Amino acid sequence: MRLGRDSFAGLIFLSVSLALLVQSFGLPQLPLVPVGPGFYPRIVLIFMAVMSVALVVQDLLARRAGVAGVGAPAQPQRAYGLVALSFAIIALYIVLLPLLGYRIATVVFVAAMQATLERPTTWRQWAVLAAIAIGTSALTYLIFERYLAVLLPRGSWTNW
Repeated sequence: MRLGRDSFAGLIFLSVSLALLVQSFGLPQLPLVPVGPGFYPRIVLIFMAVMSVALVVQDLLARRAGVAGVGAPAQPQRAYGLVALSFAIIALYIVLLPLLGYRIATVVFVAAMQATLERPTTWRQWAVLAAIAIGTSALTYLIFERYLAVLLPRGSWTNW
C-alpha cells in the first residue's frame, strides 16, 4: 500500500518531534526550580508525536477503505478566500496586540476567527462565541501572567 500525503506529513512531523524531544533532555536542569526549561517543550513535543502517529494511522485506514471498494474519498473543497481572510485576521491581531493589550485583542481575535470559520446564526450561538472568546482570553491570561509569570503585552491605548 502506498503512503499518502498525510502519511508523509505525519512521518516528517513525527521525526521532527522525536528529534527535538531527544534534544530537550539536554537542556540544563535548574536546581531550585522543580519544573525546568525543558518541561513544557516536552509536553508539546510528545503531543505533536502522538498527533503525527494519529495522522499516519488515519491516512492508512482511509486508504485501506478506499482500496476495499468503497471508492476514492471525495476531494475536499478548497477555500483559498477563507485561508486569506484567516491570515488577515491574524495580521490584524498582531497589529492590535500592542495597541489594545493582550486581554482585549485576544477576545477580539478569538471571536473574529470563530465567526469567520463558522458564522453564528442564533443568539445562543453568538453568546457561546462571546463566552469562548472571553474565557480563552481570561484563562490564558491567568495561566501565563499569574501562574507562569510571563508578562503579556499591555495596550498603549488601554493600558490593560
